[in-house]
Amino acid sequence: MSKHSRSHGIIKQSSFRAPAWARNRHIQTIWPRFIQKRLPLRYSMERLELPDDDFVDVAWGPKPQEPTGIVALFHGLEGSIRSHYANDMMATLSRRGWQVVMMHYRGCSGEPNRQPRAYHSGETSDPAFFLDWLSERFPALPKVAIGFSLGGNMLLKLLGENPAQKWLQAAVSVSAPLKLAECSQSINQGFSRVYQKYLLASMKDTLKRKMTYIDYRRLIQLKEEDVDAIEAFHQFDDKVTAPLHGFEDAADYYEKCSAYHFLSAIHCPTLVLHSIDDPFMNHLVVPQQEDLSRAVTVELSEQGGHVGFMQGSILKPRVWLHERVAAFVEQYLPTHPHPQYGDPT
Repeated sequence: MSKHSRSHGIIKQSSFRAPAWARNRHIQTIWPRFIQKRLPLRYSMERLELPDDDFVDVAWGPKPQEPTGIVALFHGLEGSIRSHYANDMMATLSRRGWQVVMMHYRGCSGEPNRQPRAYHSGETSDPAFFLDWLSERFPALPKVAIGFSLGGNMLLKLLGENPAQKWLQAAVSVSAPLKLAECSQSINQGFSRVYQKYLLASMKDTLKRKMTYIDYRRLIQLKEEDVDAIEAFHQFDDKVTAPLHGFEDAADYYEKCSAYHFLSAIHCPTLVLHSIDDPFMNHLVVPQQEDLSRAVTVELSEQGGHVGFMQGSILKPRVWLHERVAAFVEQYLPTHPHPQYGDPT
């Protein structure tokens, strides 16, 4: 059956196979973050002013002499260009001669943002503004976007909200929490609570810093000691994310911002990469084929962790994710090697 005769997307088995030393989902998740050596990368920062007198900082990868396309990256929860997946994906794709660029969410580039609001899994207005800006600046260059984790959920929601969009030729979503309520429960269980504690600490610190120069009393009913007492994502989303961003409560936020509900409306060719053993999630987040528009392909692997997908030997490990994403992007963007790197093959 051709893709044009299908009424929905497809779900297929990924080509990824975890090596014997990395079959544990926590090894897959932790290794690339704390053990894998970072790829060398030179980037520059540019500030993009927003319509509400706030800003986001944009990280530009190496500038090709003659760029053949643009790859826009969207990081995950509390991520930045310093995140392993962002640094290494930018370095990998820059070698193909593409201009790679990443938008930091509000408050994620090292400097707190100016407004009380921040970002969340379904906040698409800033990314839409950023993509408009990119399109005006580089109207002739084709573009592909890649979202990681929270950024993957956001990107899928953005595409579902804007099925007739002209920003992108294609998109990739990696380890996206497609059902936010399920994910908030999964990460609050067992060893996964370690990840939750690590991310929550950063989120709480950022909020407390902002509370020193923004009066939150009319927005959220929390004092600094109340913020310290928060121990789970669901609590943070109920007490902070929801009231700050116009939702009734955490449940309302999760329901309205889960990308799962937007997959059927996407018209842009989109690849969704997901590992069933992702410790941030459970098997219930995996969509059914009838939930997908025919533009969407989901590639499932049994193992791979959260934004992991480590292959190779323990002495020479490599990230399969880089290979798969580059191969997909090459279908939509012309390539030539960046002179700084030489032939990427």
